[in-house]
Order: sequence, then C-alpha cells, then structure tokens
Amino acid sequence: MGNHSTRRDFLKQVTYAGAALPFIMSSRARAQGDDKHPDVRIAFIGTGGIGGAHLDAMKELGVSCPCYCDVDRNMWGKASEQYPDAKQYQDYRKMLDAESTNIDGVMIGVPDHQHFPATIMAMHLGVNVYTQKPLTHTVWESRQLYRAARKYRKLVTQMGNQGHASDNFRLLHEIIRAGGIGDVKEVYTWTDRPIWPQGMDRPAGEDPVPENLDWDIWIGPAKMRPFKQGAYHSFVWRGWKDFGTGALGDMGCHMMDATFWGLEPEFPTSVEATKVEGMTSEAYPNKSIIKWEYPANDWRPGFSQYWLDGKIMPDRPEGMAADQNLDSNGSIFIGTKGTLIMDGAGGRITTAPAKLMEEIGNPPQLQPRSIGHYKEWVLAIKGEGRTWANFEYSSRLAEGTLLGCVALNTGHRVEWDGEKCEATNCEVANSLVTKEYREGWDFGAER
Repeated sequence: MGNHSTRRDFLKQVTYAGAALPFIMSSRARAQGDDKHPDVRIAFIGTGGIGGAHLDAMKELGVSCPCYCDVDRNMWGKASEQYPDAKQYQDYRKMLDAESTNIDGVMIGVPDHQHFPATIMAMHLGVNVYTQKPLTHTVWESRQLYRAARKYRKLVTQMGNQGHASDNFRLLHEIIRAGGIGDVKEVYTWTDRPIWPQGMDRPAGEDPVPENLDWDIWIGPAKMRPFKQGAYHSFVWRGWKDFGTGALGDMGCHMMDATFWGLEPEFPTSVEATKVEGMTSEAYPNKSIIKWEYPANDWRPGFSQYWLDGKIMPDRPEGMAADQNLDSNGSIFIGTKGTLIMDGAGGRITTAPAKLMEEIGNPPQLQPRSIGHYKEWVLAIKGEGRTWANFEYSSRLAEGTLLGCVALNTGHRVEWDGEKCEATNCEVANSLVTKEYREGWDFGAER
C-alpha cells in the first residue's frame, strides 16, 4: 500500500463501523459452506524459517493458498513450489489490503517486532489469524490483542506454541487440580537457549542491501538502522532488543505454558531479574534468572515462577529417580506433597518421589484431548470446534512472559498492577511496556 493515510482511514472504518466486520464474516461463512469452495484459503506472512513449517502443515491439511509474503524473495522457494499459482508479495500491508476478501486466514511467522502490526491489521480486516510465539514484541501489544480477541469474537485465533496441543499439558493441569502434588509453591522453568547470538553490541559500518531483500519492510515498525550482512537477517535477529525478545521471548511461551495451563494465573504482582550476564543496551543477555510472584486465585495459594536460561539448571529435585536426569528444557512444580517434573514443553511427566505418580493414578479428565495444533485452527475456521491457544488465553501467557523482558531492562524488582497494565514503582518499566512505531507501522490500536 503506497498511501499510509488511506490505509489508516480504511482500518479505522473497519474497526469502528459496527456492521462492517459481521458482513465480512458472514460472507466468509457462506463461502466455506459452498460446495464450489470447499477448501480453506490461507495466506502466509513469512515463508522461510518457521514459515516453511507453516507451509508444510497447511499443505498436509489440504488448504489452498491464494497469496503469500516474504520480504526476502530468496525465501519464496518452498511456497512457490507448493503453491505455484499464488500471488507473491514483499509487503504484507499491501497483501492484506489487496487480498483480505480472498483469504480465510493468515499465518504469521516473522521476527517478533512485526507480529503485532501484521496481526492487528489482519484482525481489523476480519481475517482469522495464526501468529507465532511470543505473539507480540511488547506487553502493551499483548494487551491489545487480548482486547481485539474479545472484540472480534467470531475470528479464529491461535498462537504458535505447538506444544499446547500436547496431552501432557492437559494431564499436568488435571494432576494439579486434583491435588496430586498438594499446593504448588514454586515453579522452575529452564531452557538451553540462546542458541543464537546475544549480549552483543551493534556492528559498525554498512553493507549493500541484497537485491532480493526489502530492508525497509524488514525493519518495519522499528527505528531504521543500516543493513549489515549476517547481523540481523535471517534468524539471528532474536537476540536484538529492537527485533526479538531473546531466549525468554523465544522459549517462554513454549515452556511456561505449563504454568499458565496448570495453575491458571492472571497477572503477577511483581517480576524481578535476579541474575543477568552479558546484556548490552542493544541485545538480551547470555544468561538470566527471572522471578515472578503470582497471587492466589479461588482454588490455589500464590506461588513463585522462576525462569532460567543460558543453560543454567535448577537443583535436582529431592527424591528424583537415581537413573533420571533433568532434560535440557523443562519445568519443575514443587508442591506440598511432592514434585512434578515435565520434560521440554509438553513432554514426559514424572514425579519425585517416583512412587507418587502411582499414587496419583488417573486424575479426572478436565479437557478433551487435542486433534492437533494446526488442525484445530483450520477446522475452527470452517466452524468445527475451537482453538485452545487462542488469543484470549495466549495473550495473557505472552504478556506475563514479556514482563520478564521488561524486568531484564530495569535492573530491579518491578511491582505490577495488572488491571492498569502498569508498574507502580518504576517509570522506566512503564516506558518499556510499549514502544514508538515508525511512520506507516502504527495501526491505530486503542491506547
């Protein structure tokens, strides 16, 4: 879209004209039930990296693809092979402007700083959305997507934390709700990330931008900076504060999903980075430990959540089987009756002591088992079933995770008022809850 004012005026019309969205949605619903259009039409924003996994998953589910977008034309290869007739774009704003009535959903797999603009624009236009974790780049953006999900209830949303479809996440929740390990007092979650550069300074100099890459669109809402070969694109953007959210943002929504499903917290009362190694003004640290305090709810007492990255490991649980080792990524739930251990994100569940699992047995089933993370989204678009990592759930998970990034950048304990979405003791923290957007990339979400 060449005219920023025209795009913003259009989005405001869609957002605030009450009849516009129901008309778009009802038209789509009719098309999906029409025998002449039996398939689901999915567009892709990002076709390299995780975008390639999106392409494979949708191809397996038999969806069609009218169009796709990637700022780097060299990333179009798999998409052009799987969907040779699809239209190609480098600017997703142009694609959504032109194609929103030709698609039923869009899958977003781009650097973190681009998640919110692409997602909120699609939602304003009445398009169902699948957005990769950590869903957004800032706490404020996560809160906006929560509000948007509640406003546009007919839209089918899903965050890309694929482990959420694991039966073991459901089992963990059921064990905790059944009192299998008593009252949970502490949770330790850890990861072997980062496996990309962190703790670095901005490189000096500038390299020519490759002809295949639109650097202006890649920068998107962030402040413009010179292109430097191998510094940002591709994949290595994760450690940069302007573009990624570090090891915590990358893995937190995978790993701490166990906490959010298992213990159902809403807003923390405080968050603090208790260990930080190697952080710079430009990049996230090489190692960190972060602590959240969550208050009691109507069925459990308050608890502490700890995050450890950079291959920092928690202490081995007392009573853990002698032949068992902690996984390179995982979570430990310490309760008053014993400890629950989960490998990875939704992996094997064991207890310490080991015999406690036998005593727990089979707790009452509280949720149906998933048909598959991607399949949930596609079938829900067709009006069959629901998504479990929808934005009303996953935005809260993302917001809590990204508060840890705020704490990393403040250097001290942040007292948090979740209802107001603000720190009560730290103006620096409040300045980090949101960010400034470059001209052409602020999509007018309610502030």
